[in-house]
Amino acid sequence: MRYIIFCIITLILGVNMLSAQSLPSREEIPDKYKWDLTHIYKTDADWESDFQALSKDISIISKHKGKVTKSAKNLLDAFNDYYSLEKRLMKLYFYSSMARDLDITNGKYQTMFQKTQELYSNFAAASSFLMPEVMEANEETIRQYIKQEKGLQTYSQTLDNMLRMKKHTLSAKEEELLAKLSPIMSIPNETYGILNDAELPFPSVKDSKGNDIQISHGRFRSALYSNDRDYRKRIYKAYYEPYRQLIGTFASLYNGRLKTRKINAEIRNFSSPLEAALFDDNVPVAVYENLIKATHDNIKLLHRWGEIKKKVMKIDELHPYDTYASLFPSLTKEYTFDEAKEIILKALAPLGEEYQKVLKMSFDNRWIDVYETKGKRSGAYSNGCGCGVHPYILLNWNNTLDDVFTLAHELGHNMHSYFTELKQPYHYANYSIFVAEVASTTNEALLLDYLLENAKTKEEKAALIEKFLLNIQQTFFRQTQFAEFEKITHERALKGEIMTADDLSKLFGDLYQQYWGPSMVTDEEEYISWARIHHLTKYNFYVFQYATGFAAAQAFAENIKKQGKPAIDKYLEFLSSGSSLYGIDVLKRAGVDMTTPEPVNKTLEKMKKYLDELETLLNS
Repeated sequence: MRYIIFCIITLILGVNMLSAQSLPSREEIPDKYKWDLTHIYKTDADWESDFQALSKDISIISKHKGKVTKSAKNLLDAFNDYYSLEKRLMKLYFYSSMARDLDITNGKYQTMFQKTQELYSNFAAASSFLMPEVMEANEETIRQYIKQEKGLQTYSQTLDNMLRMKKHTLSAKEEELLAKLSPIMSIPNETYGILNDAELPFPSVKDSKGNDIQISHGRFRSALYSNDRDYRKRIYKAYYEPYRQLIGTFASLYNGRLKTRKINAEIRNFSSPLEAALFDDNVPVAVYENLIKATHDNIKLLHRWGEIKKKVMKIDELHPYDTYASLFPSLTKEYTFDEAKEIILKALAPLGEEYQKVLKMSFDNRWIDVYETKGKRSGAYSNGCGCGVHPYILLNWNNTLDDVFTLAHELGHNMHSYFTELKQPYHYANYSIFVAEVASTTNEALLLDYLLENAKTKEEKAALIEKFLLNIQQTFFRQTQFAEFEKITHERALKGEIMTADDLSKLFGDLYQQYWGPSMVTDEEEYISWARIHHLTKYNFYVFQYATGFAAAQAFAENIKKQGKPAIDKYLEFLSSGSSLYGIDVLKRAGVDMTTPEPVNKTLEKMKKYLDELETLLNS
């Protein structure tokens, strides 16, 4: 499918109703805080009408079979028909997936979503001849066609990428068979989504005021920021109980994903699942490996941060449930969604009038679904389809500073999607996953700068520095830890190993301990927390890009501050490039070269500077 960009906050923040017996229904939330999906389809009946029409029209692509590369015009016509059909399909997917996400338990939208998946599978099967026919053609012939036919020039990057895939593409018949198998290959991640988002039997616990609350993903996440350590520990222990009870099931699903990725890599002549995952974005495997190495080389920065937390919190042992709690609880402040909106508009003002105009459009026209409700999908994200409809944001607001940063983060994704779709044709509106987290994290960096510049006291400044350290802890180090876990488990799968739940848990817990160092006491619950990280099962070597994106974003934010308009213009060009170039090249053209260690090293230097500054403020 096309893209859904997920934010680093993989578990959502609940609406501020912790004393309630259950989550609110959607009817209880004012309309202005809910998506207006009529921007996509006015009614479900309109969706159904389009679905039926496209189901018939998919056969259009078949007329090009055997003729794709017979002439430049044939090639152009085949591509035009393919992307016209896919664009219509993405609109159907866009609506059904988001309607489903508002209530995972709603059978109607589950069915619509499944119908879309089946239609996509049929489309993939019907069009599976396209890439093999291009692959079988002489490369020089294709290059000549691009020169001869002006219309093909808009597809030059697409064709270049297809030709690059030549040795990894099978015959037309084999590609058709693989396309038909795609729904089966996706069973582990689809099953994981239903289990994790809708069916886990979470228990109830006492909150910090003694009220009984039913645990949810959002409430768990919110509780980790609580100043009440006993409550943090209580909900942390209870939250993992259903994962413990079903850990064998989660291990089976994860092993299912390992197997499908291994098989896919072997079938397509890649040396490893990692190479296969990075190839489409043209990212060298060395970028992934260098990230892990650079992190290990600087791991003592995270150890130092752990020691500071332990000392300031005056605790004998630092536990995982302590890592999100603020060192400055007296400075904890609540933010309504509307207050956050005004702060973000000011913080992102350096990005110019056009950027501000689109931000206001997203706030004023129900592009954002704000609060956690019954059955709503866990995880905050921005979703765009490139199909003529603006992107949307899913949130679960809980009035914390973390929520403010999450909103800024998702708005970065939305602006990236909006400007790309505005400036690029449909086939380039799907920007590279490798750059997907850059715009979001740049927004976070600019927001932090704004808040630091407007801090009124040393204590407030220290608390904001802590926010950066929490961000780098979660977005850089933690995601790199996940990436290392992925790398090791896939390497073991390549050797034919089947990792039991105990094997996966030991590996994950040992890595967690290694990253945090001697100040941390890793609880047994943290050993099984791999099971709740949906990126590991549902997405393919995705998480490392949070860390590389974080490093690239720090570089962009610094360039914007130092250089002003020239850097801003380059940044807006980056937002508007889509997949018209490979992600690595888009970043390089905008002034950030991720093939070198410089962005990562500068990010870690920034962490050291903030650690030094925080200790100075604490000592004073």
